[in-house]
Amino acid sequence: MSKDNLNPAEVDPVELPENAFRELAADEEYRPLMHPAHDYAEVTPYSVGMGLLLAVVFSAAAAYLGLKVGQVFEAAIPIAIIAVGLSGALGKKNALGQNVIIQSIGACSGVIVAGAIFTLPALYILQATYPEITVSFLEVFLSSLLGGVLGILFFIPFRKYFVKDMHGKYPFPEATATTQVLASGNATGPKSAAQAKLLVAAALIGGVYDYIVATFGWWAETITTTAYSWGQTLADKTKFVLSCNTGAAVLGLGYIVGLKYAFVIFAGSIFVWWVIVPLFGAYAVGGAAMSPDEIFRDYARLMGIGGIAMAGIIGIIKSWGIITRAVGLASRELRGAATGGTTVRWQLDISMKHIAYFIFLALVAVLLFFWIGVIHTFWQALVAWLVVTVIAFLFTTVAANAIAIVGSNPVSGMTLMTLIIASGIFVAIGLNGTSGIVAAMIIGGVVCTALSMAGGFVTDLKVGYWLGSTPRKQESWKFLGTLVSAATVGGVILMLNSVYGFTGDNGLAAPQANAMAKVIEPMMMGGSTPWTLYIVGAVLAVILNWLGVPALAFCLGMFLPLQLNTPMLVGGLVSWAVNRSTKDPELRRARNDRGTLISSGMIAGGALFGVFSAITIMCGKSLPEGGHEFVPQVLGIVAYAAIIAYLYFNSKRARKD
Repeated sequence: MSKDNLNPAEVDPVELPENAFRELAADEEYRPLMHPAHDYAEVTPYSVGMGLLLAVVFSAAAAYLGLKVGQVFEAAIPIAIIAVGLSGALGKKNALGQNVIIQSIGACSGVIVAGAIFTLPALYILQATYPEITVSFLEVFLSSLLGGVLGILFFIPFRKYFVKDMHGKYPFPEATATTQVLASGNATGPKSAAQAKLLVAAALIGGVYDYIVATFGWWAETITTTAYSWGQTLADKTKFVLSCNTGAAVLGLGYIVGLKYAFVIFAGSIFVWWVIVPLFGAYAVGGAAMSPDEIFRDYARLMGIGGIAMAGIIGIIKSWGIITRAVGLASRELRGAATGGTTVRWQLDISMKHIAYFIFLALVAVLLFFWIGVIHTFWQALVAWLVVTVIAFLFTTVAANAIAIVGSNPVSGMTLMTLIIASGIFVAIGLNGTSGIVAAMIIGGVVCTALSMAGGFVTDLKVGYWLGSTPRKQESWKFLGTLVSAATVGGVILMLNSVYGFTGDNGLAAPQANAMAKVIEPMMMGGSTPWTLYIVGAVLAVILNWLGVPALAFCLGMFLPLQLNTPMLVGGLVSWAVNRSTKDPELRRARNDRGTLISSGMIAGGALFGVFSAITIMCGKSLPEGGHEFVPQVLGIVAYAAIIAYLYFNSKRARKD
């Protein structure tokens, strides 16, 4: 049938096929929503412009939230909802292809943010101790940009393996949700508009809530037992503390993560704060004189670092078969052995010859950046380049596999291991001291961004596969989204450092970057490296994996502050309560979907207004002081109860239709 004779309204289904999420029989084929033989409006000024705008907005929002709580929210679902809502409000016909491009470009925000904020703020953190360390916008920008480009190029040869050949064998949780959102906009305009309105309302409520507390401090941003005399006495004697951040964004994040995953994270936090910290306080030399926060910062969380690194190693071991199969498939594609006949639009990638050429150019650019902009000695820059190339390539499929199976990318653990390996090599070749710190962190930023991009890109391409968009168009325009997101993130990191900083009581937590700083400093400056604590955490990760417990989630809980893990559990409990509020399976799904939508709005709104708060403070408003007094604590409890009630009861307003 000629594509010219096809009418999309007649041949395109409005719902995903029955075999979209299951394995196909031997003689069965998958047919996407957009007919493979027809050309659709995908790359247009509207789709590209809107995708870039959302990339800027969500890059700023995700950077603030990630530096505040150590969790980067996935932008794919909120961006998909906005794209569908806008296309419905503007009355666009057959907008599915354009919405996929909007989502794909806009989703660059979250993955670039994760790569940048997990590593590069460590340079600002160490700058407080070593003033000779300098950080420029260009270094942050190029590290993020080159890492993102490498992640795209390294993953494209493996697209068919993960996206097409493994159809139905991986759950792809985030891609599934995003696809459902985009597909729903293909069916009913009014429903899509209602979803967009709910998202905007939740974003405003969550954003204003977080803006007030962050900017004016009308109530306590963190409620804690140490605010009361009995709690302080308990902390002094037993090192026991319970605290909870009252932000709307973190609550929404816990709802989306769900009770099971949130509980594992909280269990890791409780293990550290209620077992390890009290033991250190009771038996370690000088422990009795230290506060619980000091014990956690200087000793206990280092076990979490070792556990996160070991979880990354375990991920590589588990994924080795996938790496070899994917490499074999890419090699056959490059030699032309896998081609036969004309490839339909739906499966068109950038050609492997062009990919090989672009990879060569990208690697040359990385080498020049290391040599001219960072290290200034060619052979040392060459060693750093080899480290980046090998590790980024090996971990690309590990990151994609993690996203495909559980929707969570263990990029911070893999980057920690990269830093340890790279630092050991650099010290051996004479690259140490503050110059070694800068080199290691910039290189870590490139690797971290490459892995984050590879893991996130598999979601975009799987969404496109289910819906029937053109992979080559997604792949080509992903580079522009990466460029814009890298520039935005670089500017936001510089702004947040000037307003808040990443150290001190009022500084942003930047937990992953603080961990990177703790790993790199003793190795590069000749100090004592706490290998014993790292090894204990690594052994614990192995035991957890043997017991079937998600080691990465548990060790991340050990590493993050308690006040940021507690609201994750609260959000997970709200999600559990919403799902148990009815026995009707259709109504349960509708309520959970509405709660997910509200939570996405709270996350996006809270993060966006967090950036507005930073701008307000930068323009002259002083940071709110206190928060540990009785009245702010009580008001914090009341405000937090109100936002929880809003999330729970509004989620229950969903109907089956």
